[in-house]
Amino acid sequence: MTATEILADRDAVIEHVSDRAVSLLAELTAARERVDVCLTGGTVGIGVLAAIALHPQTSKIDLARIHWWWGDERFVAADSDDRNEKQAREALLDVLGVDESRINALPASDEGLSLEQGATAAANELEEATPFALTFLGLGPDGHVASLFPGHPAASAEGPGVMAVTDSPKPPPERLSMTLETINASERIWIAAAGADKADAVAAVMQRPGTQPVPGGSVSGTQETLLFADEAAASQL
Repeated sequence: MTATEILADRDAVIEHVSDRAVSLLAELTAARERVDVCLTGGTVGIGVLAAIALHPQTSKIDLARIHWWWGDERFVAADSDDRNEKQAREALLDVLGVDESRINALPASDEGLSLEQGATAAANELEEATPFALTFLGLGPDGHVASLFPGHPAASAEGPGVMAVTDSPKPPPERLSMTLETINASERIWIAAAGADKADAVAAVMQRPGTQPVPGGSVSGTQETLLFADEAAASQL
């Protein structure tokens, strides 16, 4: 069951989620030898990472114990500004000096692998991970999460691993995405949405009457599933 927390606006969502994330990661890294965290892109997602980097309590996080992953990635060149990885590096990972050995980026299009080979390589690497302690997800206006779009075969793919997504309804057409089963193995899943253009998607995720099922409504962490929305995004709840 997805619980909701409604904040005033986009900035309030970013501040609140980053506060909670810093507190959680400090707690987890004090208690565990290894903590796997799955990141997302998007305006709010990257905003949260930038806020974590500048947070006054971030020094309490033992970064040496965190391994960083991505729920999906655009299959473009490694130096493309469209890469979730590049945006996350600039917002958080490079700012904090995270060791390269703890950054598990999904393959890029210029690294010698086809899209399908990249999915296989990423799935093999994923076997090293413990279940994600925390997975961040954005939410598209159509209700997509990661690169799992409504009506697209990738959204209904069964089993764990990483999907090669072709013909994405949102450019670029080629992407890599963790499957719903892999995402749902996460202990905690936090979805963040802001803006009036997300109102229909938020209502669908919360399965309000008259809405159609969307991928975002199928995510469920093993311990916690939270949807953080601003008032505009939550206007149809």
